[in-house]
Amino acid sequence: MRVLLIKTSSLGDIIHTLPALTDAWRANPKIQFDWVVEEGFAEIPHWHPAVQQVIPVAIRRWRKNLLQTWRNGEWHDFKQRVHQQKYDLVIDAQGLLKSAWLTRGFKAPVAGFSRKSVREPIASFFYDRQITVAPGLHAVERLRQLFAQALNYAVPAELGEYSLHRDKLVTAQPLEPYVLFLHGTTWASKHWPQAQWRALAERLVEQNIAVRIPWGNATEEARAHAIAENLAGVQVLPKLNLTGVAAQIAGAQACVAVDTGLGHLAAALDVPCVSLYGPTLPGLVGAYGQGQVHLCATGPNAGSGDRHLECFASLPAEQVFDVLQPMLSNPQQNQINSAEPVLANKEKC
Repeated sequence: MRVLLIKTSSLGDIIHTLPALTDAWRANPKIQFDWVVEEGFAEIPHWHPAVQQVIPVAIRRWRKNLLQTWRNGEWHDFKQRVHQQKYDLVIDAQGLLKSAWLTRGFKAPVAGFSRKSVREPIASFFYDRQITVAPGLHAVERLRQLFAQALNYAVPAELGEYSLHRDKLVTAQPLEPYVLFLHGTTWASKHWPQAQWRALAERLVEQNIAVRIPWGNATEEARAHAIAENLAGVQVLPKLNLTGVAAQIAGAQACVAVDTGLGHLAAALDVPCVSLYGPTLPGLVGAYGQGQVHLCATGPNAGSGDRHLECFASLPAEQVFDVLQPMLSNPQQNQINSAEPVLANKEKC
């Protein structure tokens, strides 16, 4: 059976889709998926064994100049490639008008969330099979339900598994264990204060624990160097592509992350991670998997969903270190199976 999956972005949303692929693959080992995904994230689907072909799309870039995209033939080339293969089913797992538009022209039936379950209700009009999923579920579980109903199998009772090819990312064991700081994110309010990152780095160095810090742009690079300044054992990494960052995550003993797609990638690679939430709450879209700990700010603006208001004053470095330390002193404990993601300060989240 050949299925076309449309899930274009963002990084966290793409990672949330992987357990659904694993469920489908285990229910039908002969199933193959082709995946339409934003060009910036095209590396990730290659890491899952059920994915046969990755078809990049550039909606984010194209919509900046639609006329140029039409004239230079990129849209035509994409449509030609995506329609070369005959599919038994198309699944729009994005649930947006932009993704639903990509389903036009296929002879195969198209499945997606129903009007009651989709993010943009108008998208459901493009689907031949509209699937209703109960509200209030974590994004991973919503997608597992969508795939199960679309492909006619029961959702497994156990925690979803990402099933990524770790061997494609980890080529050698690191010389020493290290903690990775995933400090970059989009909203200003999601940033944990630089002074707290610095204090956490100092605390880890006191315990002879190495720290590595990746970055993706000039602002993040400056922050990384400020955190690491004059601290032996804290390394600012060179600029890496997504595969390179994934390799650093896969080799880490543990990670500390703000609300960012790379935190979800740590969960997908089964690396213990302390995820820090300020303006957002982890209940529906938090890091999902074994050894994932959610710490939430409790200040007046915490959980407000505001992109700009600071809300991390109530989450100091010492509290993060206290939660992180057991992951470092007893790493085998982090591999214990759990029926649900581990939540620290659950009542605060």
